[in-house]
Amino acid sequence: MPRRGTIVKRIPSPDARYNSVVVQQFINKVMQRGKKSTAEKIVYQALELAADRLKKTPMEVFEIALRNAGPAIEVKPKRVGGATYQVPVEVKSDRRQSLAMRWLLISARGRSGKPMHERLATELMDAFNNTGSTIKRKEDVQRMAEANRAFSHYGKF
Repeated sequence: MPRRGTIVKRIPSPDARYNSVVVQQFINKVMQRGKKSTAEKIVYQALELAADRLKKTPMEVFEIALRNAGPAIEVKPKRVGGATYQVPVEVKSDRRQSLAMRWLLISARGRSGKPMHERLATELMDAFNNTGSTIKRKEDVQRMAEANRAFSHYGKF
């Protein structure tokens, strides 16, 4: 957060296949060591595989999975008079999307024994159906926020 000026948010160009900025952001998150073409193959194969198994369009699967995986509220630490309270705050849409993508990837990478595109497809299908480790993580975050609702008057960051 600079003292002067404003932060200009850079938006990546949309991806080639679905013409979607969100899919391009997801590809960028999947990418490791600058291997974008490999990340694109993984994401596109995973979306096609999940769409075939669910009998939906790939973009529909992706959007619903992201919506289901993103938390509505989370806790942030707030220091008040020597004590640190976990204060529940509403999650902005950009952060919600970013957390959903991050959690989907962490869960997919945590699975073992299959190629990455299959693991990612399985995780997307689980998020689409409101099951799996990504959804469990989201529910844990929201449960923590609900438990600390008594400190919500410290909010407004």
